[in-house]
Order: sequence, then C-alpha cells, then structure tokens
Amino acid sequence: MSSQPAVPGTASDRRRWIALAIVMTAAFMDLVDVTIVNIAIPSMERDLGASFGAIQWITAGYALAFAAGLITGGRLGDIYGRKRLFLLGMTGFTLASALCGFAANEEMLVASRLLQGATAAMMVPQVLSIIHVTFPAHERGKVFGMFGAIIGLGAVSGPLLGALLTQWNLFGLEWRPIFLINLPVGIAGLILGRKYITESRAPKALKLDLVGVALVTLGLLMLIYPLTRGRELGWPLWGHLCMAGSLLVFAAFVAYEKRKTRKDGSPLVELSLFKVKSFAAGIAVQLTFGIACGIFFLVWTLYMQIGLGWSPLRAGLTGVPFSIAVSAAAGLSVQKLVPRFGRKVLQAGAVTMAAGLLLYIWEAGRYGSAIHSWQMALPLVVMGVGMGLIVAPLTDAVLSDVPREHSGSASGLINTTMQMGNALGLGLVSVVFFGSIDDRIAPSAVGKAFGEAFQNSLWWVVAVLAVIFLVMFALPTRPKQHVEGAEVLEEPEPALAH
Repeated sequence: MSSQPAVPGTASDRRRWIALAIVMTAAFMDLVDVTIVNIAIPSMERDLGASFGAIQWITAGYALAFAAGLITGGRLGDIYGRKRLFLLGMTGFTLASALCGFAANEEMLVASRLLQGATAAMMVPQVLSIIHVTFPAHERGKVFGMFGAIIGLGAVSGPLLGALLTQWNLFGLEWRPIFLINLPVGIAGLILGRKYITESRAPKALKLDLVGVALVTLGLLMLIYPLTRGRELGWPLWGHLCMAGSLLVFAAFVAYEKRKTRKDGSPLVELSLFKVKSFAAGIAVQLTFGIACGIFFLVWTLYMQIGLGWSPLRAGLTGVPFSIAVSAAAGLSVQKLVPRFGRKVLQAGAVTMAAGLLLYIWEAGRYGSAIHSWQMALPLVVMGVGMGLIVAPLTDAVLSDVPREHSGSASGLINTTMQMGNALGLGLVSVVFFGSIDDRIAPSAVGKAFGEAFQNSLWWVVAVLAVIFLVMFALPTRPKQHVEGAEVLEEPEPALAH
C-alpha cells in the first residue's frame, strides 16, 4: 500500500479521464435501465400476459433491490477495493441483463430484475467513490457537473432508446433488446475497467456490518412491498401494519448503528455524516426528488401509451425536448450558475420544474385526448430545465463537506436515498394514479380516465417539489469547492493498491 497523489499532465492524468468515462458509462447504463423499462411496459404486458402488479414490481423491484444493497455495496468497496467491487458488480449486471432479455414469463423477469438491481448496487456506489478519490477537490465541481449531465441524459434518453428498440422489434424479440443492449456495453466496460481504473480502499480497516444490512433491507421491504401490492390486494390490514412496523425497524437500525460505532467503529452507515448539515439536507432532498421522479416517469408513460394510445416510438420522441433541456441546464448550472448563485440555482430548479408541471396539467385538461406531441414540448422543456438545475449540482452540494475516508459510505447513502425515493414513488403510483381509476372501466372511457389520473398524479409531484424547495434552505449557500475554487490544495490520496 502506498499513498500516491494524482499527477496532472502525465500518463496518470490520461488514465483517470479514461477511468471517469468507464464509470460514467456504467452509471449511464444503470440509469437507462431504470427508465428504459417504462416505455416497454405495454409491450411486456401483451407478450407475457403480465398483471399490472407484476409490471409495477418489474420497475419497483429493481429500485428496491438496488436501494437495499447500495449502502452495503459502498461499504464493500471501502473494505475490499472499489475497482474490484465495480468490476464484480458490472459482471453480475451484464449477466442479469441477459437473464432479463431471455425471460420466459413474468416471474422469471421479476426475479432477473431483482438480481439486476442487486448487482447494480455493487457497481454504482463505486462510481462516486472512484471520482471522489481520483480527482482533487478543485476539479470535482466540473466532474460532478459532467456526472449530473450524464444522470439527466440517462434518465431521459432511456425512454427514447426503449421506444426505438421496442418499435424496431429486432429479430422478432419485441421488448427484449432493451436488456440485451447492456451485454456489449458491459463486456467493453469490464475489459477497459480492468486496465484503466486504479484500485483504492478506505485508509483504515473496516468490517462488514451484517446485522445492519439485514435491518435496512427488512425495513425497506416492509415499507415498499405493501405499497406496491396494496391496491391489487385491496389494502389489507397486514400491509398497513408492515408499513408502520418499518419505522420501528429503521429506529432499531439507528440504535444498532450507534452501538456498533462505539464498539468497533465499523457501522454500515456512518451516522456522524448526518451531523454535517449540508449532507443531511442533501439526503432529504435526494429522497423527495426520487419520489417525484418515480411517480412522474411511470405515469407519463402510462398516460401516453395506454391513455392516449400512442406507439412506444411516438411516446419516446415526445420526450426528446425534455432530454435536451435537462442536459443543457445541467451543464450550465454547474459551470456558470452555481459558482455565482449557489443553492439559489437548485431552488430555482424546483420552482421551474413545478411551473412546467402546472403547465402540463393545464394542457392535459384543456386538450384532453386530442393533445399533440408538439403541444407537450413547452411544459417538458420547462420541466427539463428545472430538473437539470437540480440533478447536476446536488451531488456536489451533498458531498462538499464529507470527509474523504467516508466517501464510499456517503455516496452509497446518496444513491440509496434517491433509489428509495424512486421505489417509494413507483409504489405510490398505485395510490396517486390507479387510485383514481375505476377497476371496471369501459374501454371507451380509458383515455379520459387515464388523462384525469395523470393530472391528479402531477399535482402530487408539484406538492413534493414544494417540500424540496423548503428543504433546500438547509443546503450550504455555496458548495465548498466553489467557495475555495482552484485555490484548494490537493488532499492526500487514500491508500492506493496496484
């Protein structure tokens, strides 16, 4: 083990930018996989004869397995090496994608999606950790800006890619290529990752907290499973008791983590991170923003494809202005706006996104089922700008005051809360969208009912954004890196293993 700072201007400088491209491709793959499924839902429903409960579980199951494993994945990377866990996760993710692509029935697809989520949980937390230990503080703002743009692009190009692959019906495989496309990307990432990513571990030896893993997984399952299945099962009493009980499990988790910190200093979640105000507030924003995204992306697809009867390709192309707006705003926010205006940029993003949603609600009500793609462009661009202003600088703001030795734990928590929010949002679709649709609806009334349910869901997302706006007051006025700028001296690198 040796301590070695990155030396800009040498071969190591080129290596770290190639390593950045590899880990960002992995993050992009994961994000596309979250959103690509939504657009292919009607095709899966027809092909597999899947119930809506199973379809919801195909999306929420991935998010749940991902959320449950992320903190553990971050900690395993700290202990056994981030490069090793990244490559192991990528191998599993690629194999799980193949299983999804060849799934014979809905049960196999749900199981493969759970495996895909679990392996993504090993791969994704290493991305932010590798960035955190590879780039000095004064460069991280720029790198996180690029990361935010990739997140925005991945979240919104997924539907278009899914639409094209489903519409083309390659080799008569219908929706299956949306998973099989991960195979060549995963194999290329593994070959290049072995060569260019530098291994790193946490500077002090840590142990894996298995009791913590069990408690956090149980708590998440108890909360999200009844939400996802509740409507289908008629909201049974055990579901409500399960959701209430999850709060007790999370309380037990916190108490156990405190004890574990005192005992051997190797908790699963570094609770001291929550004493960092910017981190605690950022985590709250991530959770609520995840809920907003989870609700919006699924109901948007259902509205366009089932409510309006559009093809996957038309629905995917409708999202292009949104995609462009997110990417443009993400780059602009980190490079130009945040250094000048700080957290006001994120708050402006929440207000802008809410304004886009209100415009969308008005248009959906006014034009009904006669609405055209071009009429949706304006609200989608406004929403996309708002989203871009939030996603890019948020990671930077959350991690700005986090000590480097806790980067794995912190990035695992950031991703976990976003995915927890996403899974919660997907679970809430049962309530906010399907809760306002009659089970015995006549085929002729589907369009009108789905349009009204879409508007109802969007009001919920506006309410969530109002909460986000208020929580953002607790974020730092300006992220640390931007205050210090390029004057920040290089921090010592963590132990690097070659």
